[in-house]
Amino acid sequence: MKRIVSVSLGSSSRDHEAEVEWLGERLHIRRIGFDGALDRAIAALRELDGSVDAIGLGGIDVYLYAGSKRYALRDGLRMMEAVRKTPVADGSGLKNTLEREAVTYLAAQGIVDFRGLPVLMVSALDRFGMAAALVEAGARVTFGDFIFALGIDKPVTSLEEFEALAERYLPDACKLPFQFFYPTGKKQDQPPEPKFPHYYAAASLIAGDFHFIRRHMPDELSGKTVMTNTVTQANVEELRSRGAARLITTTPNLGGRSFGTNVIEAALLALLGKRQDEVGPSEYRALVERLQFRPHVVDLATTASAPA
Repeated sequence: MKRIVSVSLGSSSRDHEAEVEWLGERLHIRRIGFDGALDRAIAALRELDGSVDAIGLGGIDVYLYAGSKRYALRDGLRMMEAVRKTPVADGSGLKNTLEREAVTYLAAQGIVDFRGLPVLMVSALDRFGMAAALVEAGARVTFGDFIFALGIDKPVTSLEEFEALAERYLPDACKLPFQFFYPTGKKQDQPPEPKFPHYYAAASLIAGDFHFIRRHMPDELSGKTVMTNTVTQANVEELRSRGAARLITTTPNLGGRSFGTNVIEAALLALLGKRQDEVGPSEYRALVERLQFRPHVVDLATTASAPA
């Protein structure tokens, strides 16, 4: 049995494990949260290195993308560089393949008509593949990176402007502690603090990392579709209580919840027996197709759920 472990800076209250069989291989997948303690997470990575089949880095990004340019986060690199022997994934490979394909699939199957749909992408840097696919599908996307990560009321509505701003600001921003932008540790368990609620209200679909979505979401989400992943059952109920109509998760449902892209990408590396820098988009797409990964759609009004 192959062992895959996600070492996360997120809350330990979200820890989970599951066993699956993919392409005839048994996989034991586990997520361990370190409550925002970077040094403890790095120590755990060094201990796991060489003793498991693949490692995912959760609760943090290593690489952010805008167009064809890649930006490395200082703290993310510290975590990745702690692993010397075992294949390690930050999820960016799947964000640029699986999540692009998810948008294409939802449109092709008539599940979501993105043409002219007002979308709030809370953080496009974290999920540029999804953001670009939404634009290509005809959605009217508001990029919320400046609004929600930096608290600057500056909506961006074109990919070109977004990429230009990223090139201008990201080199310096990537040197800051990751916690400056993203809720880690126990902050993930705290109640949402509504901020700039009119951007949520104006959108029919809210997309992106769930912790970014949840951090500032308003009490009222009536009729909204939320497209994300890494949600627990408690998160599903929280969205339902706010009136959200539908939840779409882009990663497989394992043991009753959606895991993060870093975990799934690490599992794919274990299947392939390769390191992240040895796998390109076409190989990820081919493996995702063999595994028949599809977006998971939950009708929050009726509580029914089924793979799309």
